[in-house]
Amino acid sequence: MTRHEERATPPEADTERFGFSRDEHGGVTLLIGGHPQSYVDVADPEHLVFEYMAQIAAVLDALAPRPHPIGVTHVGGAALTLPRWVHHTRPGSPQIVLEPDAALTEVVRREVPLPRGHRIRVRPVDGRSGLTALKPGSADVIIIDAYADGAVPAELQTLEFLRDGARVVRDGGLWLMNLADEPGLRHVLRVAAGARDAFGHVSLVGMHEVLKGRRFGNVVLVASGAPLDIDEIRRHVARLAVPTGVWDEREVTRRISGRSAITDVDAVPSPTAPEAGRWRVR
Repeated sequence: MTRHEERATPPEADTERFGFSRDEHGGVTLLIGGHPQSYVDVADPEHLVFEYMAQIAAVLDALAPRPHPIGVTHVGGAALTLPRWVHHTRPGSPQIVLEPDAALTEVVRREVPLPRGHRIRVRPVDGRSGLTALKPGSADVIIIDAYADGAVPAELQTLEFLRDGARVVRDGGLWLMNLADEPGLRHVLRVAAGARDAFGHVSLVGMHEVLKGRRFGNVVLVASGAPLDIDEIRRHVARLAVPTGVWDEREVTRRISGRSAITDVDAVPSPTAPEAGRWRVR
């Protein structure tokens, strides 16, 4: 969620926008506008149903091994699935969640309570201004997982935003970003060009079908001021249930050659998903 979805109505008047679907395993799916937004398994926070969340978790396990606590800032909250996972796998980790939709946070806390002893603090601010307010080097990891109307908001993909993120991430820390794009990944590669400029080292992780241009889908952008251990990332994503590939820095550099970073001047939201049944192109 982003500042585009902030409303003047009181939180209780907004709760009709949200719904929860519970399955036979005890998992809860958060619905926003009738569409699945997040899945939470309270009994097993490591049960990550969305592929991109499992990929983010695999990258974190590869580059920030358990169980040592890490300071994580999340841009986008929804049902707080990843903050719950971080708390479960790295107890004591201080976490900040930038989520402007106060009504959403209130409903989630009521319907899917957070675990005892957590250090998750949700701030009702948008990602852009919330990140700007953070101190330099104050986060070990920043995770961007924010959508509005089915797209990553324009202002959360620009070179200026990425440079601000590089300011907040400590030396050697990680920037993880959930992006979505059409076959060919033209939009994602422009974001990757900005990330390389801001951080220096960039990799992309995604389902083989998405990286090969066979379908619309999500890609996780990984960036850092330090070289990325691609071999370790590959070892961890190989354990995932969904076939997942990794583009190393050399491959990303080759593919972004000649592409300009998105800036505040020409920013647009990411492409939205096509109609059901049209995700594949071949």
